[in-house]
Amino acid sequence: MNPDQTGSDAAATGPPPSAPPLQPPGTKQSLRDLWRVLVELWWRFFGWLAIVPWKTLLIVYLLGMILAGILNHPVAFLVFIFASAIIKIVAGGKRRAELSAQQATQRAETEQLERTVIEARMEALQAQIEPHFLFNTLASIDQLIQTDPPRASKMQQSLIRYLRSAMPQMRDGKRPTLGQQIDLCRAFLDIMAVRMEDRLQAAVNVPEGLKSAVFPSMMLLTLVENAIKHGLEPRGSGGKVEIGAEIADGSLAVNVVDNGVGFAPKGDGGVGLANIRERLKALYGSRAELIITVPPAGGTCATIKLPYEVAPVA
Repeated sequence: MNPDQTGSDAAATGPPPSAPPLQPPGTKQSLRDLWRVLVELWWRFFGWLAIVPWKTLLIVYLLGMILAGILNHPVAFLVFIFASAIIKIVAGGKRRAELSAQQATQRAETEQLERTVIEARMEALQAQIEPHFLFNTLASIDQLIQTDPPRASKMQQSLIRYLRSAMPQMRDGKRPTLGQQIDLCRAFLDIMAVRMEDRLQAAVNVPEGLKSAVFPSMMLLTLVENAIKHGLEPRGSGGKVEIGAEIADGSLAVNVVDNGVGFAPKGDGGVGLANIRERLKALYGSRAELIITVPPAGGTCATIKLPYEVAPVA
């Protein structure tokens, strides 16, 4: 190749174009780090405005105005004051909402814990009572087998119905209904009727439509037991126990009435009634109550009032 031709080609082509200046490799990372720092500082400032009292903030504003006057930038600081006051209002509202939500969650957790503890105490108490009741009933059946086999058979059948009513409530964990509690009380009353014979009359006047209502377990049975133990058994001639239910002022009112000697324990009632009150408070707060009154004809009327709620169909 001719050297002159090579030189002419190089001259025609000219020098290669210069490449664009490369960005230093650490610049993008530095910008990202700077952005993260700014975001973190902003949220710290936002959080500080949310909790700082207005009195303290006004002192900061006053000192800042003095400094801005010295530096001859009052307008810029006035803009800062206006912007930070708006942020303070927004941040304070956000914090109040968060605190309210947190307190509501804590209250709900505390109430749930109280309900769990009281229900566990009730189950423990029931676990202590059930064997005593069962052993007494079995002893009565054994005695009646020797003296009155037909009555022994009747008591045995009532005990079987009682266990059939009680066992599912202890195992399935579903919300108990008024109908289940009535079945349990009927079986209990049948057992007591065999023991007391003609000294006990029982009646259940509960509309069918109310039997699907949610009703805490063992409460109704406790009222029936109290009516017999404190009202009828001390009375030589015995008497009558009646279970009733109705809707009153939008609430479910279930009552147990007896015509016995009357039940007037010390304070607000015995252990069983105290447990009922504690459970009602834990389950429903102020929306439920246990009321003890004296009917015009004498005896005792115990009424449980609680919110009316139909149990979900399985």
